[in-house]
Amino acid sequence: MILRNQPQLIAYPDRMGDNIADLHGVLTKHFSRCFGGVHLLPPFPSNADGGFSPLTHREIDAHYGDWDDFEAMAAEYDMCLDLVLNHIADESPEFQDYLAKGKDSRYAELFVDVDALGEITPDDLAKIHIRKEKEPFREVVLADGSKRRVWCTFTEKQVDLNYDAEVTYDFMEENLRVMTGHGVKLFRLDAFGYTTKKIGTSCFLVEPDVYDILGWFHRAANSMGAEVLPEVHDHSSYQFAIGMRGMRPYGFALPPLLLYSLLDANSVYLKNWLRVCPRNQITVLDTHDGICIPDVEGILPAEQIQAVIDNVSQRSGDPILRRSAANVHSVGAIYQLTCTFYDALKQNDDAYIAARAIQLFAPGIPQVYYVGLLAGTNDDELMDRTGELRDINRSYFSLDDVDACVEKPVVRRLMQLLEFRKSHPAFRGKFDLVYSNDSSVCMQWKNGDAKAVLFVDLNFKKTTIRYRDERTGRMISRVC
Repeated sequence: MILRNQPQLIAYPDRMGDNIADLHGVLTKHFSRCFGGVHLLPPFPSNADGGFSPLTHREIDAHYGDWDDFEAMAAEYDMCLDLVLNHIADESPEFQDYLAKGKDSRYAELFVDVDALGEITPDDLAKIHIRKEKEPFREVVLADGSKRRVWCTFTEKQVDLNYDAEVTYDFMEENLRVMTGHGVKLFRLDAFGYTTKKIGTSCFLVEPDVYDILGWFHRAANSMGAEVLPEVHDHSSYQFAIGMRGMRPYGFALPPLLLYSLLDANSVYLKNWLRVCPRNQITVLDTHDGICIPDVEGILPAEQIQAVIDNVSQRSGDPILRRSAANVHSVGAIYQLTCTFYDALKQNDDAYIAARAIQLFAPGIPQVYYVGLLAGTNDDELMDRTGELRDINRSYFSLDDVDACVEKPVVRRLMQLLEFRKSHPAFRGKFDLVYSNDSSVCMQWKNGDAKAVLFVDLNFKKTTIRYRDERTGRMISRVC
């Protein structure tokens, strides 16, 4: 594999300091022994959605720095960037060219022509998996005065791309080439499930089309020395399907599983998942999104999922809901809980360290979100100011704030865990689940003579690591 099996940091380019250079400085000052990789959330010029409406993937927004700053980080860390493959900004040069020239634009086929799809009945519309309380179409007026409809799954500023056209693959191939040229080793494929537009279906994760598209990205990235991490929140079977095709799946079931396990002191469902989860996954407990619920369906019974929702909702903002285009007033089940993971665990340091230890010992490569790294709490002020529910977990930390957070005992404990996970040779070997009772979990990594064993007592939230000392060969026990 191209990536090192070491923890990775997830961070915005401007929320641990003001720019990429500041973030690099924070890593050098405090966390160089903790991480082997960095997932830098979109640093591109963008006009919406916190960077996920890129004008281009081939430039760094000047506010954050430039490619030289990025390459300086890439010289030390495995770098991950988002490739927003479902859409680009309506202010992008390509879409502006289409508005100006219409069908004569070289980019005309880059965008979904809704009117060319034929009649879309109310019944068809009701099937479409959408992200807003109205149909996912936008009418635009071209320079010659004619009108066209384009597909906008997310905001009106994010125009979906047409994966039935060769020009789209040419466009994406050049994006991959530019980004790998600057040192990208992992592409997080954002919102890939929405790329399959077939009227009469949900237009979301339509099989086998979605795997044809993903397969192309997988092969193209591999040929340039990079891997792909398709991002999807849905039933866990999709993660297994992604993993079986050689790509990195997300372990999105782990956050709600761990919340249930720690809040209820029950390891049964967690261990069932650990036995079968993809070994090449990327694990997270928190990200820039909320704590997603669909990913754990089928792994955790509905009654236990509801118990987690009821418990965590007491300490979180309003949840993000599933929606339907058929009735703009209808809402479905909860999609995401808006809460920091530290608050979800009631700011209990021992429970939080137990959760992180289990994540770090689980199969795959662990990613730690910057707010979670600093044991951040719910930022109600930012959420209220912006009106974005997920901003409750997207705080801005100045360099002084970071220095102060690093002194917190829970953060120091987490840093020690991360340093152990990054450096111990056992993690370059084989994972095993070790027998334990239903209120504890025991996990082991072995690599030749190197060995590391984690034991967590879920009742008392006590975390212990036993490991073989490389110099003496003795087994050493340490309470985390």
